[in-house]
Amino acid sequence: MTIGIVDDTQRTAARVVGVAYLAALPPAVFAEFYVRGQLAVSGNAAQTALNIIAHERLFRLGIASNLAVFAINIALIAALYVVLNPINRGLVLVALGWGLIETASLVAAAQVDFNVLRILGGAEYLKVFELDRLQALARLWVTAHADAYNVGLIFAGLRSTIFCYLWFKSGFIPRALAGFGVAASFLMGVCAYSFIIVPELATVVPVEIYGGPIFLFELTMGVWLLFKGLPQSVR
Repeated sequence: MTIGIVDDTQRTAARVVGVAYLAALPPAVFAEFYVRGQLAVSGNAAQTALNIIAHERLFRLGIASNLAVFAINIALIAALYVVLNPINRGLVLVALGWGLIETASLVAAAQVDFNVLRILGGAEYLKVFELDRLQALARLWVTAHADAYNVGLIFAGLRSTIFCYLWFKSGFIPRALAGFGVAASFLMGVCAYSFIIVPELATVVPVEIYGGPIFLFELTMGVWLLFKGLPQSVR
């Protein structure tokens, strides 16, 4: 027995979700893995500062890429709301709220990066500080970016867990894929939360453990929704 007809608005929004997932992944990987991996040196403030000064354009491209990701994220969350609102309006609103907090936290992380550029910018008023102090301050703000980004990941995990649960409940996509999304989202959120309580875990739990599954899920979802889309109805 048919229990739900999928309308054209939902199908169009699902395509937007697919495009958003695929469009956000390259700049996110570039900004948070390539740029940070190239420039930030753990435990070495001086070298980190020198790297950023020598590759300021790359650092700025990282900021710009992150801002593009966050803009796409708003479109993603809005489209998910349209697709999944008929399934459970209350849960969708909760996920929407968590998604907005997530994006605000991530934007704050990007804004922190401008402080790094100011400190290392060589302005006249900064010459009252010794070079090593400026380097230490710059490294402090680089670390602050990581902390703010981690807060965003907690809410991203919450938001994605709820949305994936609703995907599972809806029957719009294979339930195995939706279930994998629930597990991957929950893992990301739990790990990010654990890093706040026990910071040492961040040094022993590689990003591939908590970032790899959600990356694979979003990539698969993007391809599925873009090319397969939603069914005409669910039973």
